[in-house]
Amino acid sequence: MEAKEQWIAFTTILRKEIKRFTRIWVQTLLPPVITMALYFVIFGKLIGSRIGDMGGFSYIQFVAPGLIMMAVLTNAYSNVVSSFFSAKFQRSVEEVLVSPTPNYVILLGYTMGGVARGLCVGFLVTVMSLIFTDLHIHSWFVTFAIVLLTSTLFSLAGFINAVYANTFDDVSIVPTFILTPLTYLGGVFYSISLLPEVWQHVSRLNPILHMVNAFRYGILGVSDVNIVNAMLGLVAGVIVLFAVSLHLLRTGKRLRA
Repeated sequence: MEAKEQWIAFTTILRKEIKRFTRIWVQTLLPPVITMALYFVIFGKLIGSRIGDMGGFSYIQFVAPGLIMMAVLTNAYSNVVSSFFSAKFQRSVEEVLVSPTPNYVILLGYTMGGVARGLCVGFLVTVMSLIFTDLHIHSWFVTFAIVLLTSTLFSLAGFINAVYANTFDDVSIVPTFILTPLTYLGGVFYSISLLPEVWQHVSRLNPILHMVNAFRYGILGVSDVNIVNAMLGLVAGVIVLFAVSLHLLRTGKRLRA
C-alpha cells in the first residue's frame, strides 16, 4: 500500500471517528462540560471558599487543571473503547482487518479519533472554567505535550480494553473499578503534600497523579512531581501500549471469528 493510499485510509478512519462523536454531541461533548461545571460550582465556589489557598493559589484555580485533565483522559478513553468495541461486536472490524490497510494505520486512526474527542472536550471545559476562575499558561510546551500524550495513552488503553471485552458490561469495568478511583486519588482535588509521608510515596505509584501534576505545572507552574520524569513516563507508556495494541491487531486475537 503506497503512502498516499495509507494517508487516505488514515484520514477516512479519523473522519469517521470525529463524525461519530460530533454527530451526537449532546451525548458526547455536552455532558462532560456540564459535569465539570458542577464540580467547579461545588468544589470550587462552595467548598473551595472554605478551604482557602492551596499551593499558593485559590482552591478553584488549583483544581481547575485537574478537572480539565480528568475530562480529557476519560473522554479519550471512552471514545475509543466504545467505538472499536461496537465495530468488533457488529463484525465490521473484520472487513477493515482483511483490507490491505496496514495495522498501524488502523490503530492510528482510532487512536487519533480518541485524541480528537479528548482535546475537544478539554478545550470546552477550559473555556467553561474561565467563567469561574482565571488561568494563565505557565508553559505552553508542557501543557500541550502533557495533554497530547495523556489523551494518546488513554486512547490506546481504551483500544486494548475494547479488544479484550466480550460484552458491553466488560467495557465499563475498567472505567468503574480502575480509572475512576485512580483519578480521584490522583491529586485532582488536593496536593499530596497534605498527606503523611508514607501515603505520599504510595500516591506516587498512581500514574494519573503524575499526569495531573504535570498538566497543573504547565498551567500554574506548581507540581508535586518531577515534570521530566512525568513526561518520560508518559512517552514510555504510549510506546508500550502502542506496541501491545499493534500486536493484538497483528495476531487478530479476539477480533476474528
